[in-house]
Amino acid sequence: MNNKTAILIFANSAEKEIVSKPFSSKHLYEVLNSQTVKIAKKSGLAYFVYSEHQQVGFSFGERFTNAIQSVFNKGFKQVITVGNDTPHLRTKHLLKTVEKLETNSIVLGPSTDGGFYLMGIKKSVFNKNTYSKLPWQTSSLNRSILKLSALKNIDIYYLEVLTDIDSVSDINMVLNSFKAISTTIKSILLQSIPFVNSITSYQYLALKNFSIHFQFNKGSPLPLHI
Repeated sequence: MNNKTAILIFANSAEKEIVSKPFSSKHLYEVLNSQTVKIAKKSGLAYFVYSEHQQVGFSFGERFTNAIQSVFNKGFKQVITVGNDTPHLRTKHLLKTVEKLETNSIVLGPSTDGGFYLMGIKKSVFNKNTYSKLPWQTSSLNRSILKLSALKNIDIYYLEVLTDIDSVSDINMVLNSFKAISTTIKSILLQSIPFVNSITSYQYLALKNFSIHFQFNKGSPLPLHI
């Protein structure tokens, strides 16, 4: 058993997730949370779950890096972080990360939106203050980590690209992928499509009506989470 590496499942409860992701369902995140824990258990590594009840800090970056530091403070030399919104995540990704951390200081599992679904990092290169200031939850996150690592001469290994569910379009990407997902998660996602399509149609009509009434408005585009 690897006693120097721990898994950090940094994921909100299902009740909290649907507040920020109203296009999804509570049942979906209950299943995803359960699946993520099972994957961690199967790896044989120690694991810790940090939901909104254990997280400390105001911004996402503060909460995330505080959680990583907390696991390091337990005596571990390497931490592998994952969320709860990647249906294609498997135990093999965790074990591959352990293997690659032997020769690399950071292992990233990039997501299709420019962020990442997994990060493995050694304590020797982790600085909470530096990492808390990265552009978390943006499409430039991977580029920022790559730039930071290049400046500090830190080796990075990249896993395969997967899709995490942060928007309506991500649901279709997951369903259209050739990668296998559990029948339960697939069924929930398929059931959500009529609801998703109704949201998309409503937002399209709302934007169209807005454009008709304010056709001379040259401001920023409306943020549509689709």
